[in-house]
Amino acid sequence: MSALSDQLVTYAILAYLVAMISHAVEYALGNARAVSTKAAAPARELVGAGVGGAGGTAGEPVAVPVETRPGRSGARAALAGRIAAWVTVVAAALHLGAVVTRGIAAERMPWGNMYEFVLTVTFIGVAAWLAVLWRQPQLRRLGLFLTLVMVLLLAFAELKLYVQVTPLMPALKSYWFVIHVSTIIFASGIFLLGVVPAASYLMRSGWEQGKRSFPYTLARRLPAAAGLERLTFMLHAFAFPIFTFAVIAGAIWAEAAWGRAWGWDPKETWAFISWVVYAGYLHARATPSIKRNVATWISILGFLTMLMNLFGVNFFFTGLHSYAGVN
Repeated sequence: MSALSDQLVTYAILAYLVAMISHAVEYALGNARAVSTKAAAPARELVGAGVGGAGGTAGEPVAVPVETRPGRSGARAALAGRIAAWVTVVAAALHLGAVVTRGIAAERMPWGNMYEFVLTVTFIGVAAWLAVLWRQPQLRRLGLFLTLVMVLLLAFAELKLYVQVTPLMPALKSYWFVIHVSTIIFASGIFLLGVVPAASYLMRSGWEQGKRSFPYTLARRLPAAAGLERLTFMLHAFAFPIFTFAVIAGAIWAEAAWGRAWGWDPKETWAFISWVVYAGYLHARATPSIKRNVATWISILGFLTMLMNLFGVNFFFTGLHSYAGVN
C-alpha cells in the first residue's frame, strides 16, 4: 500500500501537469474578455436596400441581428478548458487514492508527518476547487494557477518531505489528533484555495484600472475583479471559523497532554499570528473605509504566515510540535 501510494502521488503530479498545460492552452487561445455566464447580445449590422420587414422601407438600411459565433481558436480554447477540468478530476481521484492508501499502509490517519500533511492539505484544496468550479464554471480559467500550485507543492513534498511509513508517535495517540489535525488540514486547504482568487483579484483589478505591465497582463483573460474578490471573501469566511475551532481544540489537547493550554511554542505562536491576520482580513473586508485591495493583501499575508507555520517552523525551529519527520 505504501508503494502504491507513492506511485499514485507521481501519477497525480503528472495529471495536474497535463491539466495545467491544458489550462494554459485555453488561456492562450481564449479571447481577452472575461468569461461570463450571460450570453452576449447578438451584434447587429446594417443591410442595404431590398431588405423588407423590421419596419424598414425599400432603399433604407435596416438593422438585423447577426449571430456571433466563436472562431476556431475560441472553440479550441473551450475544448482545452473542458479537458483541463476533467483531467483535474482524474488527478484529484489519484490524489485521494494516494492519501487513502497511505493511511491504510500506516494503519492510522495519514497526518503523522509533514509529507502526509501536505499531501492531505493539497487534496482538500483541489476538492474545494472542483466544488467551486461545479457551482461557478465561469471561473474555470483560475484552474491554471490552482494546478500550478498543486504541481509545485506535491513535487516539493515528494522530493523534499517524503518519509517512509512509520507508526504514530506516542504523543499523538489521542482522539484529539483526529479532531485537531483534521480541522487544521481542512481550514488550511480552503485557505490554500483562497489565495488563488486573492492574487488573481489583485492582478485583474490592476488590469481593469489600466495597468499594462507585468504581472497585470497575466490577468487580462481572467473573470471580472469583483467576482474574484467575492470568491476570496467567501472562502476565507468559510474557513476562518473552522480554523478558530482547530486552534481551540489544539489548546484543549495541549492542556490534557502537557498540563498547559498555551505555552508559546513556535507552532502555537505562528498559529496565533495566522489567526490574528485572518481575523484582521475579515474585519478589513467588513469595513467600508478600507479598500478591497488592502484587505486582499492582508489575506495573502495570512497565507504567508500559514506557510511559515508549515515549513519555516518545522525546518528552523524546534519545540513540542516537532513531528514533521524532516531534519
